[in-house]
Amino acid sequence: MGCTVAIGTQWGDEGKAKMIDYLTRDADIVVRYQGGANAGHTVVVNDKKFVFHLIPSGILHEGKTCVIGNGVVLDPAELIEEIEVLEGKGYNVKERLIISDAAHFILPYHKTLDSLMEEDSEEKIGTTKRGIGPCYADKCLRVGIRTGDIFDEAHLKKRVIAALKIKNLQFEKIYGLPPVAVEEIMELILDFKTKAGQMVQNSQKFLHDALKHKKKILLEGAQGFALDIDHGTYPFVTSSNPTIGGALIGSGLNAGEIDEVLGITKAYVTRVGEGPFPSEANEEDSERLRVNGNEFGATTGRPRRCGWFDIPLLKKSIQINGLNSLAVTKLDVLTGFDKIKICTGYEVDGKRDDDICLSNLSRVKPIFIEMDGWDENISKYRTFDELPVNTKNYLNFIEEELQIPIKYISVGPSREFTFKK
Repeated sequence: MGCTVAIGTQWGDEGKAKMIDYLTRDADIVVRYQGGANAGHTVVVNDKKFVFHLIPSGILHEGKTCVIGNGVVLDPAELIEEIEVLEGKGYNVKERLIISDAAHFILPYHKTLDSLMEEDSEEKIGTTKRGIGPCYADKCLRVGIRTGDIFDEAHLKKRVIAALKIKNLQFEKIYGLPPVAVEEIMELILDFKTKAGQMVQNSQKFLHDALKHKKKILLEGAQGFALDIDHGTYPFVTSSNPTIGGALIGSGLNAGEIDEVLGITKAYVTRVGEGPFPSEANEEDSERLRVNGNEFGATTGRPRRCGWFDIPLLKKSIQINGLNSLAVTKLDVLTGFDKIKICTGYEVDGKRDDDICLSNLSRVKPIFIEMDGWDENISKYRTFDELPVNTKNYLNFIEEELQIPIKYISVGPSREFTFKK
């Protein structure tokens, strides 16, 4: 591994953090490249559960450096709390975490706007109300405040005043709310400077220097391909690019430096919030998958919608991201189903159309096949050959349909439940 990108291939929650934790053993540096505290990455180590929102999950490996890249939108209070929790559990974070000086701050007014906009909208998106969208909007409007601004307090104050001039107009004229004080925002940011300022640096330079010294880099995204703001089920998407383009933009690395693009996929599919979901299971099967897989949001606690593996969705993900291989997670959750469905195609207006734009998925009727399930407890197995015949048939069918190798298989929540195919 020189530089590997791990990408969620569905609607997020594919087990990326677990796989990043597994892959970090062979990496020197782990980089989070987009999203913010709307992500909830769960890792189980020695029966202890860790939930990460901003810090790359590779931080659990001593001696590894973790980077919050320039493509991330960073909630300063959330990050400080996450650091303190980890350090309270004995993990050395501050000496191993780098924060890009080009990452943008999520500030209280972003979260307020996020909530107000969702409540006022006639078409609910299902936002986590963590301020992600408004922060990325400010970035594009060029009124955002970046972590690197903390080193010049006079310049920082000018940036805050300029941002609040716009935000307070919105609060007062549209929502009838009192203005946000400059002092409140300055206090929050300067507290971040005191507690975390020593970790802020030019992350792009750090990563390119690391490659010159033959360091191995692992890029970690949040959410999944089908939530990409350009390629996903717009408008029911996140506000960034969890795809390969976002990995390059959000880290500062270039395409020639990427050696492998690994797609992370669950053995079934889940989705949180609103939006089309062609392979969504019936109520009984959905609830069974939800309970077996503990499918509740790590950030919001919301129950996830559950459905069957979607071949056309994965084919699109392979095409857009240039995936070289797959990691299939939560295979054990399917144990006990007599029949397991797989969506092999889409029908639109009575005709087969697997290449329909994801924004139009609400028009799709899924085409399903059924495969025989298994009852054996597969969580005890550590090789592909040990798996039951029907489990192997299921994986081989997916591999043949997608024409891409399955490289890793996960049959349980902890590190030791993952193995190479």
